[in-house]
Amino acid sequence: MSMNRRGVLAAGAATALGGLPRARAQDGRVIRIGVMNDMSGPYRDAAGPGSVALTQQAVQDFGSRGFAVEVLQADHQNKPDLGASIARQWFDQGVDVVADLPTSSVALAVNQIAREKNKVHLNSGAATSDLTGPHCSPNTVHWTYDTYMLAKSTGAAIVKSGGTSWFFITADYAFGHALERDTGNFVRAQGGSVVGNARYPFPATTDFSAFLLQAQASGAKVLGLASASTDTVNAIKGAREFGLQRRMKIAALLMGLPDVKSLGLESGQGLLLTEPFYWDLNDRTRALTQRVQAKNQNRPSAMEPAGCYGMVFHYLKAVADLGVAAAKASGADVVARMKAMPTDDDAFGPGRIRADGRKIHPSYLFQVKAPGESRGPWDLYTLVATTPAEEAFRPLAEGNCPLVKT
Repeated sequence: MSMNRRGVLAAGAATALGGLPRARAQDGRVIRIGVMNDMSGPYRDAAGPGSVALTQQAVQDFGSRGFAVEVLQADHQNKPDLGASIARQWFDQGVDVVADLPTSSVALAVNQIAREKNKVHLNSGAATSDLTGPHCSPNTVHWTYDTYMLAKSTGAAIVKSGGTSWFFITADYAFGHALERDTGNFVRAQGGSVVGNARYPFPATTDFSAFLLQAQASGAKVLGLASASTDTVNAIKGAREFGLQRRMKIAALLMGLPDVKSLGLESGQGLLLTEPFYWDLNDRTRALTQRVQAKNQNRPSAMEPAGCYGMVFHYLKAVADLGVAAAKASGADVVARMKAMPTDDDAFGPGRIRADGRKIHPSYLFQVKAPGESRGPWDLYTLVATTPAEEAFRPLAEGNCPLVKT
């Protein structure tokens, strides 16, 4: 039986701990962090090897404080069953933390397993706001962004500028559904309307022509792309080929630095997007970029790997504060300690983690530069607006998280 490259990668990573001597797997002075994401598919550039590099940088910057840290990696291929299988194997063989986990369906599956096993789930890459809503867990921290934040920043800004009727092209799984839902709620709350949607199979779709024709026929003022990474880039390219940008605003509801680079400034100029991290935002983000760039394919970090840096750095501080033995014994206790300690790192600056596991920091609305405005290959954004940390995410009382006492 033949296996494709992605299958080989996943199978190799999933069994990475299988050859560890049992005594070493039970070593009480070693913290093991498994970075699980899409290493070879549509979300590779958004997270992939970059998340591993930034996790390793966090370990290096944290330094030696009486315990060792090992970093493993795996490709979940955007499949919930595969991600769940890898997580179970990792947890059973001595991994303390599963980190990153883009693809909301995978994250929701692993979220439950981490709770069952009393391990730690540090999420940077998944977007669904349900991770801190009905599916919140005492073992989970959701760090970088979520669908509510993206909807509020990008969606609300476009409605205010006259984009009052929307048609969504949506990835047909948990992430896309949540992003369409949260954005639609903001659109309607400001007097706008959602006139239709088209849901595409993920990750099997590369040609968006049929969906774009539906959007064009809808008469909507805004094309809302409830998608990410390669899918968003392909949809924008297709929209421009059809000339949709002459009649509709294009709302890239989740778009990051690698996507803009892939799209190019000629095609991307003028797009509005939201990120909580940008490499050129301030002195601390620039210093982090300089430290990690050689490990990160000689390019600045995207927001999801930056999230891995921030959350792993804070997790290790909590382990040192709680004690290694206690941290390894209870993932929920480590997460509780993380919530009790203020956060501060070079990617996101100061912040905090709420009772529902939501990490709080500002969000930034950026506009993609025109080619003539860019000063270098990664100088892609102009800052348009900042949403303060306490306003960027869904109010605690509105999430329906069982951990929140009302």
